[in-house]
Amino acid sequence: MGNSTATRARLLAAATEEFATHGIAGARVDRIAATAASNKSLIYSYFGNKDTLFDVAFDTRVDTDIENIAFTPGDLPGYAVKLYDMYLGDPTLVRLLTWARLERTPTGPLFDRRPGHDDEKFVMIAGAQRAGLLVDDVDAADIWSMLIALAGTWAQAAIIHTADRSEPETDHDRRRAALAATVRRAFCRPVQKGETS
Repeated sequence: MGNSTATRARLLAAATEEFATHGIAGARVDRIAATAASNKSLIYSYFGNKDTLFDVAFDTRVDTDIENIAFTPGDLPGYAVKLYDMYLGDPTLVRLLTWARLERTPTGPLFDRRPGHDDEKFVMIAGAQRAGLLVDDVDAADIWSMLIALAGTWAQAAIIHTADRSEPETDHDRRRAALAATVRRAFCRPVQKGETS
């Protein structure tokens, strides 16, 4: 890794933590540069401005976390449980998602800067609906939205209770089981008598 690549990576890592902690408005370019042991001017050279830096940090974290979990429309309960574990393991991601919603995109699609971001998921869900695996009386985009919301029930922005790794594993297992059962009941078409699952 060359010096410029390493410096950019350090700046991006420092910016990710800064934005997760302070949001966009509260983040300070001076702190990011100091944490990265770099010159503040390089932030502008590599990223242009603070808003663009947030977008790059946000997109990078989303792509490396959420997009690296294989989406399995034939096993929505299993996918929801994987998201639960991802949220549990990476509180920084949920904080970035929350700041993006609060400060960047208060309404509409969260990824409005990236048209078509979830289209592939919608197509896959619709295909599973046509195949009889998922209920067909709920729009594919709505299934996706509710699936993500259900998986985030205990994530960092939760209203009732935020899960933490320090809690007993039995608590996490109980939530995983409840999440999988709820997703199954809500979206998976029951196997009819005489059918194979």
